[in-house]
Amino acid sequence: MTFRKSLLSLTLSTLALSAAAEDYQSVEEMVITGVGTDQPLILETDPKAPRQPLPAQDGADYLKTIPGFSVIRKGGTSGDPVLRGMAGSRLSLLLDGDLVLGGCGNRMDPPTAYVFPETYDRIRLIKGPQTVLYGPGNSAGVVLFERNHQRLTEPDWSFHGSLLAGSFGRDDQVVDVRGGTPDFYLRGMASHSQEDNYKDGDGAEIHSQYDRWNTGLSLGWTPGDKTTLELNGNLSDAEAAYADRGMDGSKFARENLSLKWIQQELTPWWSKLEAQVYYNSVDHVMDNYRLRQAADMGRDMGMNMGMEMMAMNMATNQDRETKGGRILAYLSPTSAMELVLGLDTQTNAHSNRSTSNQMTMPYQQMARVADADFEQLGVFGEWTQKLAQQQRVIAGIRFDDWSATDLRTTLPMGSMAMPNPTAGLKRDETLTSGFLRYEKDLLPLTFYAGLGRSQRFPDYWELISREAIDSLSAFDVDPETHTQWDIGALYSRHQLKASVSAFYNQIDDYLLIQSGFAKRNGATTRTTSVTRNVDATTLGMEADVKYRFNHNWRAEASLASVRGSNDTDGTYLAQLPPIEWRLGVYYENPNWSAGVLWRAVDDQKRVDPGKGNIAGQDIGPSAGFNVFSVNLGWRAHKNLLVTAGMDNLLDKTYAEHISKSGAMIAGYEQLQRINEPGRTLWLKMQLQFE
Repeated sequence: MTFRKSLLSLTLSTLALSAAAEDYQSVEEMVITGVGTDQPLILETDPKAPRQPLPAQDGADYLKTIPGFSVIRKGGTSGDPVLRGMAGSRLSLLLDGDLVLGGCGNRMDPPTAYVFPETYDRIRLIKGPQTVLYGPGNSAGVVLFERNHQRLTEPDWSFHGSLLAGSFGRDDQVVDVRGGTPDFYLRGMASHSQEDNYKDGDGAEIHSQYDRWNTGLSLGWTPGDKTTLELNGNLSDAEAAYADRGMDGSKFARENLSLKWIQQELTPWWSKLEAQVYYNSVDHVMDNYRLRQAADMGRDMGMNMGMEMMAMNMATNQDRETKGGRILAYLSPTSAMELVLGLDTQTNAHSNRSTSNQMTMPYQQMARVADADFEQLGVFGEWTQKLAQQQRVIAGIRFDDWSATDLRTTLPMGSMAMPNPTAGLKRDETLTSGFLRYEKDLLPLTFYAGLGRSQRFPDYWELISREAIDSLSAFDVDPETHTQWDIGALYSRHQLKASVSAFYNQIDDYLLIQSGFAKRNGATTRTTSVTRNVDATTLGMEADVKYRFNHNWRAEASLASVRGSNDTDGTYLAQLPPIEWRLGVYYENPNWSAGVLWRAVDDQKRVDPGKGNIAGQDIGPSAGFNVFSVNLGWRAHKNLLVTAGMDNLLDKTYAEHISKSGAMIAGYEQLQRINEPGRTLWLKMQLQFE
């Protein structure tokens, strides 16, 4: 209670600061520590700007700086993002319009593992089921990593590059170059990030090293101000150690090709037409010998020589091919009305191959075995109507036709292979989603209230990768339906900018992942991980405040909270993060900046051990913690920015509540939860020419 009262007092004190001082010219924020809401339910941020904590090396690492987001830690990279307590495919992710889906059945490679944030121009978050334009099932929200596609007015070029060095062997390099003429442009991007095992505040080493690289090339044709045709290609790969399991990721290869066409001002009432097609291939390998010693692990566990050999050289190669496209028409029938009509589709195929002894039976020589196919076709429309006196109504609806085919002939049960009871079955569903939102401007205030409904088809990790509670196959679980209220307000005047949003979500047939005993033929016979439908409720809020005391000093604060209940079981809804508060104070002038960031997280006692989502299950209660970080910035030249920081200044030992439990790995201390890094120093140099 003392913690919550302190947070409330600080929040009210910050909001009560006067905003009546004269206008001023804002100076640059050299180091970003948080993201504020500028439009109802929409946040936008610049991923190229330095930030604290330590500048991000993957998508989840960046998203955790946004109020309402948490990350499930399982190593040094490839964490799973959680928004408002919702994880997995409840949070959609598009990379410049392309859908990316991971391959690992144990969620080693969430889609954010294939994101290199600094190679994008902006990140947009749309909270809740309050848009239908970006694919189906976005019950928690949608994250858009986007790049610019503007036509050059004259021959020109631009350059963005950065170098970063930090504790635990952190080493990053990023290059983003664009040049061209009014008719053509070429853009090339490359990034590399690596880090050794980090240590927590007690000096315990965490099995967490990684090495990631990415390259991308875009060729654009712009014959006029109204036409853009762009061809994109991307290649990336990585390896990563994991502290929560008996295998590591030795391959995260992605191949991407996409073609985008944008035509503007077709008629006085047809403002834009967009069409896009894409191909994504993810080739993922996990093994127990590349980044750890399997024989040493066997000896550590007291195995004999025969068992050591069995423990060595195990590998699983999973891949997924995703093909898709979409077309959108932006219409303005009247000056007060905007209408977006569209169609999107995607197909994805998943396959697998594995070996228990890479030395004698290498997986590369085995045939890939397909286990699932998914198809989706959606039609949608979104309408914005401007009303009198600064009022708007925004509404949308979409219909999605889904199908999935179970291609598994057998399923593993211990060391045996059992017949799959749903082998060859195909299921079809037609799902409906939509929303209605009202917005009103009473400058400097904007109020909004919205009601959204989102139906979500079970994803691969719920439908194929798990069992049902009474069957070896979970292929028959029901789709999930969210009905959510969103309300909020934004304030912006002079020195003060603030926003608050709250939500209430009723979930029918929530897809719960539960570890424990399952039944077969009416008897409880085995321990496994199952998918089951339950009814659930969540509610929560986010708030953020920015106040500039004068030209040089400013303060920022944010608060995020979510609670939930499993109404079917009469328990708390699992894998919900505790209340989190951030407060920062910063000094800035045109050449220098300095700041301190305090992050405070409450304890979490509202748990349901063994239950959760595809990314993780509750372990038990967790303790709260406080973390302090500091940063400095120096504008050495108009084109050169140098920033530095010290995260976890007091070398605190702590773990996020939703993080995974530690596995038994030879040479490492086994932890209840995977701890965050201890004191971390970093230095970044950024060179930019426009």
